[in-house]
Amino acid sequence: MPMITEKTVGQWVAENPGAARIFEEAGIDYCCGGQRSLSEACSQAQVPLEQVQAQLEQVAAPAAGERDWMAASQSELAEHIVAKHHAYVRRELPRLTALIAKVNGVHGKNHPELAQIGRVWAEIDQEMTMHMMKEESILFPYMVELERAAQGRGPQPVCMFGTVQNPVRMMMTEHDSAGANLRAMRELSGDYTLPAEACTSYRVLYEALAAFEADLHQHIHLENNILFPRAVEMEGR
Repeated sequence: MPMITEKTVGQWVAENPGAARIFEEAGIDYCCGGQRSLSEACSQAQVPLEQVQAQLEQVAAPAAGERDWMAASQSELAEHIVAKHHAYVRRELPRLTALIAKVNGVHGKNHPELAQIGRVWAEIDQEMTMHMMKEESILFPYMVELERAAQGRGPQPVCMFGTVQNPVRMMMTEHDSAGANLRAMRELSGDYTLPAEACTSYRVLYEALAAFEADLHQHIHLENNILFPRAVEMEGR
């Protein structure tokens, strides 16, 4: 099935959000690594291509009530990303910072990886705060104006950065950095495996970090695989 296996994993999830769960379970990166073909992604994740193909065939159509973001406008998608994903990140950053400090204060002596997780998390906190500010104040508004111009509903927006490809490239590089830090925390925690003496706060921390990672995968996917490529295409037209 050459056409299916060569479709990128980012395209799979863009066309059917249900594919995200399959890729998460298989350990396939569909957000930062969304430009890889299905066959390449399966090979890198060391999972059987035929097995993943069979699972994808079971979710060949979007689930009832599931929003098709490929059909949404740039403004709708940008608003969704800010309202859902950016808002979630802003809520979780201070909460998890405090929770990491609390768990490290109690268990850090026996689990030095908690201090390392704290340092990696601090990098994520700083980077994501600046990253979202740049998107909301500069890049997203430009993309919305670009869409209006492409539809003949407004003038060509003034581009302060030469081409939209420049900030898109920067945002994607920052996505890669955030993804690498999330993988580092997962490795440090042994896939968020709780030690025998873990308290309730320890459990809540690991569950919250895993949830943050899953949300960021969706967040980055919507930008890398849908919002950004469309802006580049619109600018080209």
